[in-house]
Amino acid sequence: MISQAGTFVLLSLGANLGNRLASLQLAVEFLQRDAELQEISVSNVYETEPIGYKNQPSFLNIAICGRTILSALEFHTVCKQIEQEIGRQNRKQWHEREIDIDILLFGNEIIRIEKLQLPHPRMEERKFVLVPSVDIAPNTIHPISGKTISRLLSECVDTAEVVQTELRITILNELNSPY
Repeated sequence: MISQAGTFVLLSLGANLGNRLASLQLAVEFLQRDAELQEISVSNVYETEPIGYKNQPSFLNIAICGRTILSALEFHTVCKQIEQEIGRQNRKQWHEREIDIDILLFGNEIIRIEKLQLPHPRMEERKFVLVPSVDIAPNTIHPISGKTISRLLSECVDTAEVVQTELRITILNELNSPY
């Protein structure tokens, strides 16, 4: 039975260095463990071309949604800790990533501070974010535009290639989870 406890959160995850699938899998497991993310859904895995700096490997991207009892700032802090635990190195914007975890939506919260902007300010412009998000949250409403994720994708003018793969992410069984 779905408890509906906590705040709905929608995330975009990507990796283009090392074992990309393993990094995404670890991030999902750590989000369950450390961010107390429950009632999880994970999108298909997509191979996507990099934006900005093009001279780098392609990304694997997924979207994940669930519910957390943490605040938006607590959740953001945990996401940054998970990135470090997986081995993310500091690089210039739009360069390679061992793992990247972006909070797209956190309930209906609108936050504009230096370290956290919600909803994510560029999510509507990026197919690599919207295509996986439609897999798991097509009818979720963007709190500023009032549009569904599906509608945002249909209106997106991004021409970047986003290709569904046969790869899969496994969700830990919440019933057997010690958290």
